[in-house]
Amino acid sequence: MKKKLTSVPFHDTPEKKAALEALIAEYKGTAGALMPILQNAQDIYGYLPVEVQKTIADGLDIPVSEVFGVATFYSQFMLNPKGEHPINICLGTACYVKGSGKLMEKMEELLGIEAGSLTPDLKFSLDATRCIGACGLAPVLTIGEDVYGRLEPSMLEGILAKYQ
Repeated sequence: MKKKLTSVPFHDTPEKKAALEALIAEYKGTAGALMPILQNAQDIYGYLPVEVQKTIADGLDIPVSEVFGVATFYSQFMLNPKGEHPINICLGTACYVKGSGKLMEKMEELLGIEAGSLTPDLKFSLDATRCIGACGLAPVLTIGEDVYGRLEPSMLEGILAKYQ
């Protein structure tokens, strides 16, 4: 799935900025530094906004396209912030065969966003995921740590109401 950039404004803090700058200084000049810097930067910010990628590129004296290329290649990196209630719908084989594609369509309709996006109120983020290890409950979605299985699209509105 192609990663999309968010339209949520980036808000930095002096503490986060200082932590990122210290991280870059610690790794500068070290071969293979980009991966651990990206991993730690994501721990600091929760995701890798363009502004953070530019800071990393400038600090390492590399093109921002190289930073972006790595951030978009590896699935562990997020370009968008997560909502207060992150929703993940499993599109693995077992779930997909049992209708998770229809769940995704209905959830996109209910939230008014596409997969990989965040609601304007920052309450929900919606992502597709591959197998979460609950194939016996297919189709499955998670909202934060809560797991919902054996779902029908008609059940989603009631589930979302719990988080409103």
